[in-house]
Amino acid sequence: MTSAINPNNIDGAYPVAGQDNNSQGFRDNFTNTATNFQYAADEISDLQAKAVLKSALTGTTLDNNMGGSVLSNAQLQDMSETVVALGTVAGSTTINYALGSVQTLTTNGAVTLAFNNFPPAATAGTVRVVVTVANIIHTLVFPAAVTVNARGIQGLNTSTGVISFAATGVYSFEFTTTNGGTTISVVEVNKQIQPFNNSSEDLGDTAAANLSLTTSFFSTVTAETATLAAGVNGQIKTFAMFADSGDMVITVTNAGWKSSGTGTITFDTLGDACILQYINGKWFAIGNNGAAFA
Repeated sequence: MTSAINPNNIDGAYPVAGQDNNSQGFRDNFTNTATNFQYAADEISDLQAKAVLKSALTGTTLDNNMGGSVLSNAQLQDMSETVVALGTVAGSTTINYALGSVQTLTTNGAVTLAFNNFPPAATAGTVRVVVTVANIIHTLVFPAAVTVNARGIQGLNTSTGVISFAATGVYSFEFTTTNGGTTISVVEVNKQIQPFNNSSEDLGDTAAANLSLTTSFFSTVTAETATLAAGVNGQIKTFAMFADSGDMVITVTNAGWKSSGTGTITFDTLGDACILQYINGKWFAIGNNGAAFA
């Protein structure tokens, strides 16, 4: 803005020393000085109300709320984001976008997410939700608006919006909308700690197969047994006999080759192996080399 203050309308040479001076000159100078002081006060007040400040002015509270104004052609360095700690929660949990772009929670049961205060349509808003899953029986439920990219989220039933987790741990999701929250896209941030990774375990006698690992192998020293619990839709699990000094019998919850209940898989020869996938609430054999199903 151009300042309205006009220093040129004050006669700095008036009054003239040593002679009679017209009082009108005094009045003009006083009037113009008062007018300029008013301009200065108005402009300073305007700046105080609208300027972005490094710290609060004396007697005020810092408020750099930009009110949705455009900030363009800026170079950002050493920026931080507000983190909102929602604590340990269960049930309906609201992610208020206006409070901060990173929000954390720890599950204390099934958690159903809701979102509010996204920016208006034609602007993009993104919030990262960091979920610490305390127990694998805890689920996370997305609202119906979360539809874009949802099929890429492991453990998600896209029909119900429910995510089941095969392992405890920390899972991060980014939610973005460009239409005020009518539709929301989701991205799983921490792919490196997905619940179904490509690690393996040496499955011991009477042990429960680790659902967070893709492969379980075993080297029996005598007849052994193990168990496989219910999985998460889409999950892959591989079993392989690495050394054979006795049969391995694995009892499988929700066996797809049974009308209901558990089934067994028996490995009795070196090299026996099978690949299972959890489909619609049951484990199905999608590959087999020598294992016996019962």
